[in-house]
Amino acid sequence: MKPYALIALTFLAAPLAAQEPAHQHPNPAAGQKPDHMAAMHEMMAPMMRVMAFTPEHLLARKDALALTPQQVTRLTALHDAAHAAHQAAQAEAKTHRDAMVRALAAGTPDTAAVRRHFQAAHDAMGKGHLAMLRAAAQAKGILTEGQRGRVEGWADAMEMRGGQHKQETPH
Repeated sequence: MKPYALIALTFLAAPLAAQEPAHQHPNPAAGQKPDHMAAMHEMMAPMMRVMAFTPEHLLARKDALALTPQQVTRLTALHDAAHAAHQAAQAEAKTHRDAMVRALAAGTPDTAAVRRHFQAAHDAMGKGHLAMLRAAAQAKGILTEGQRGRVEGWADAMEMRGGQHKQETPH
């Protein structure tokens, strides 16, 4: 996973974790996952399947997919546009995160400013994620039925490996 994606997931997970009611801590030795991790997995799992269709992933496998030159051109244009939108959203989010940190550092933090900058950063992150999801959906439409089936097969295999890993590795 790319560093910016991990940061984005962490940033988006914080409000979810903060909403969790107080409860006993899970016992990893007994195979129990923290509730917020289970919620994060439940939220992210469907999106991970869609992410198999990002232009970046498809272009990296252009030979295995036997992409035509027209498909490569269209996927490259989608990638470039989505990347630019994602980068702009990241910059906007960083501006607001930095402002939020400054507001929190004050002796008496202005909670209205903290809230405003948190929400603006969250919205910007959402714009970035939406740009990537939209590109993946459009990229999927560029593929032939056979190519889509191949990518779906790869996604199925990744899910199966992930499921086996979860069963074999205590949490």
